[in-house]
Formats: sequence, structure tokens, C-alpha cells
Amino acid sequence: MRAAAARHVLRRGFATGAPQQALPTQARVVVVGGGIIGTSTAYHLAKSGCEVVLLERDQLTSGTTWHAAGLMVTFGSLSETSTELRKYTKELYSTILPEETGMDTGFKPCGFIELATTADRLEEYRRIAAHNRKCGVDVREISGSEVGDLFPLCRTDDILSGFYVESDGRVNPVDATMALAKGARLHGATIVQGCEVTGITKEDGRVTGVTTATGETVKAEYVVNCAGMWARQFGELCGVNVPNQAAEHYYLITEAMDAVDPNWPVVEDPANYTYIRPEGGGLMVGLFEGEGAAWNVNAIPSDSSFTEITPDWERLAPYLEAAMSRVPSTMEVGAKNFFCGPESFTPDLAPIVGESPELRNYFVCAGLNSIGILTGGGMGNLMAQWILNGYSEYDVTGINIDRLHKYQSNPAYRAERVNESLGKVYKSHMPNSQVRNNQ
Repeated sequence: MRAAAARHVLRRGFATGAPQQALPTQARVVVVGGGIIGTSTAYHLAKSGCEVVLLERDQLTSGTTWHAAGLMVTFGSLSETSTELRKYTKELYSTILPEETGMDTGFKPCGFIELATTADRLEEYRRIAAHNRKCGVDVREISGSEVGDLFPLCRTDDILSGFYVESDGRVNPVDATMALAKGARLHGATIVQGCEVTGITKEDGRVTGVTTATGETVKAEYVVNCAGMWARQFGELCGVNVPNQAAEHYYLITEAMDAVDPNWPVVEDPANYTYIRPEGGGLMVGLFEGEGAAWNVNAIPSDSSFTEITPDWERLAPYLEAAMSRVPSTMEVGAKNFFCGPESFTPDLAPIVGESPELRNYFVCAGLNSIGILTGGGMGNLMAQWILNGYSEYDVTGINIDRLHKYQSNPAYRAERVNESLGKVYKSHMPNSQVRNNQ
């Protein structure tokens, strides 16, 4: 396995110093992790009247949220659960949070188009579209020429159909997280940055609180592991199995292009491993390559913040060439940035959610497989319902943590499986396909 170099932008005063504010001695719920999932969970718990403390080892968004592409897409899943999570999340970003907090989440309903360029993808997306319409998503099938009208720089000669949701679009991940944090505080939550959680306390098989790097303890009835790519390591501290694994994730941002309109929709072209959208006067060309690359299998550094991994140009060149062929003019301008950052994936490309089988009242919400932003609002709502009511209105069968096995945390297994998992994101998904769980 190739080792990846990385540049860690460290906030030493946060990561290893004293917390920014006084640490409460107890709360009903302690949420660990200040990304989009942790802040959403804290927001929804607080909004329900629950006493909640969120502890973030460094700064809010400093793990993976800060470099997310920010797509806000309701189309694309055959899971009713995922579709409902997406629908709720879009409403939260577009309406609820701005009205409650006065903060703009950066939601832009510029539209979204999924491209079908092969017969199997056309059949797959028609099936998905029918299911999504049943769930209330206003998706319609459009022609290649209509795709060209909406995104004039897009090559359309091989497009069989596009699947267009006019009200989908994009959001600013950092702005959305900060709005959630403000909303959580407005409803009474306490958010402490610069506070590293080093362990948990337990009694009679039930969690009783967390310990911190400063030696202080926060007593709690519930603990929620929203630690993102650190979730596995945090879970190991108390014997909870969370077999997610970080992998490299890439996107390129071009120099400014005169012809680009910032109101153009997001275009997703899985056959060419890419999603493309306007960004900073140019275009963002995002990649989900056919075979991924694991990052730091043994352990994610605890002081890794705002991490940028040195891009592997040689490995990514064929994928980048295919991606840019969808908008040929991207090959005629310079690259402002070719970015690679870590993002965590699970063995079966489903989130890891719910109360752990190993420890009562210890909940996990992690391993979002690159859809943390577009399901983050719904995930926080789901977690709050589950913790406070003992169940959720969402069907959690396919995402429940109890489906996972200890062997899936084996380093060799994680290293191999994450490469496959990331590669499957943009593959054509056949009905009844099975995930191989060979040991």
C-alpha cells in the first residue's frame, strides 16, 4: 500500500492546550466531534430540550467537513431512509437554520443533473428516479440537448439522458456547520473547542461520561461518537467496533473561466468518475476514482487538522483526464488547486449509526461515505430521536451499527476494503448486488 505524505495545519493552542471555555462537569448527552454530524446532533438534541455538551478536540470543521465539496442532492438513492434524510437536510439548510439563526448556510438551489451515458446507467437512474419521485423528489428526465442548455460547456454527444432536480444544488459546509453550532447554542447547548476527549467512563456495561486531556471528567447519561475519521480509534478506547477507514479524496479547481456562470447546476457523471460545478469563477472537478487509496491505516494522527495530502498525480492522471473530458474547456485553463484530503468510508458504503452492541448508551454516528453534508441535518435529527425516544421515525435497518463485525476492523481488511468501497461510489449498481465480507 502506498504511503501518502500530508501537510497538517496544526492549531497547537487548541489541540493540546486548555479548552476555550470552562468545561461543564455533567450533561445528559456528550457529543464528541465538531464536524457537520456532531453539530447537527447537538443542535437537534438541544432543540428537543436536552442538556447537551459538544466537545471538539480542535476547531469546528477541522477534520473533514472543512474540505467537503458541499453538494446538496436529494436524487440518487434507492434507500427511502437516505432519501428522507436528504430531503430533511435540504429543508434545514435552506429554510429552518437561516430563519432560526439569521445565518446563511450558503445553500444555492442551482439544480443538479445526473448523467446517464450507458444503457445500464440509464436503467439504473430511471429506477432510482421512479423511487425518488415516490418519496417526493421532483426529478425529471431530460435530453442531452437540455443538459447543454443548462450547462453550456458540457459535452453532450454521448448523453442518453440527464436526471434533473431543479431545487437541488450546493451548500457551504463550513457555513452550515457554524449555523448548526449557533442554533445549538441558542437552544442551550454548550460547545467547547480545544478539548480533546481521551476516553470514556463506564459502569455495569453502561457509559457514564468522558475523560479529557486536561484530566477533567464530564459525567453523562449518553455519549455520541461523531468523531469522523477518528471514530474507530475513539471507539477502540472502550471496546466499541467502528470499522471505518480514511481514504484519499480529490478535486481540482480550475482558474477562472470567462464562460462560466456561477448559477449553472451541479453535473454528476459517474461513468467518468466526476462531479462538476462552478467554483470561484472557474469549475470544481471532483473525483471518485475507480480504485481508492487508504490513508493512515494504523492510526489517524490526533493532532491532524485541516489536513491536505500530497496528491498522487501519476495515479490520478487517467481519472482526471476522463473527468475533464466531460467539460473539454477545463483542459485549456490552468489548475488553481488540485486538492486531496482524507475522508472516511465503511466496508459496505453505509453509515455507521446507532447504539453500540458493546456498551449501553454509547451511540455512534460516523462513516458517512462522502454524503455527510447532504445527509448531515437528517442524521442529527435521527440521532436525537433515537437517544431521547428510544427509536427513530427513520428505518435504520440498513445503517445500524449492529450489522458490523469485529474482523472488519482488522488493518489489512480496512486497507483493502476502503480502496474497493470508494471505487464503488460511482460504479453502476446492479439490483441485488451483494457486498463481499470475506475475512
